[in-house]
Amino acid sequence: MDSAGQDINLNSPNKGLLSDSMTDVPVDTGVAARTPAVEGLTEAEEEELRAELTKVEEEIVTLRQVLAAKERHCGELKRRLGLSTLGGLKQNLSRSWHDVQVSNAYKKTQETLSQAGQKTSAALSTVGSAISRKLGDMRAHPFSHSFR
Repeated sequence: MDSAGQDINLNSPNKGLLSDSMTDVPVDTGVAARTPAVEGLTEAEEEELRAELTKVEEEIVTLRQVLAAKERHCGELKRRLGLSTLGGLKQNLSRSWHDVQVSNAYKKTQETLSQAGQKTSAALSTVGSAISRKLGDMRAHPFSHSFR
């Protein structure tokens, strides 16, 4: 259970059960005392931000629960319609791969690897050119390098 007392385990039979008193959860002053306030914020502003943060976190939990319920319902409808689970799996994998590709981490990694590949290619090209020049010199003067 989190500090608001809500069960966030999406597999729990108690998920999503909130009492009306849970909508305005007071901020734990112990947490505020342990965490230094951001400079420039008054105590009231910090308290307001913490309350908003708690509310947004609760909304995220609720949205996850709603999404899980919708996905279960969707799965049930597909099962009843006789749609292939393999097709659903392909669709989920495709959607997941798309989500990965549009993530900032993937984009940054792709960009870094692309730059590394370009630098490696340039370095190998330079080494190849130097080797070619050296081999050309050796062909032009086959014995002159052997007796130095």
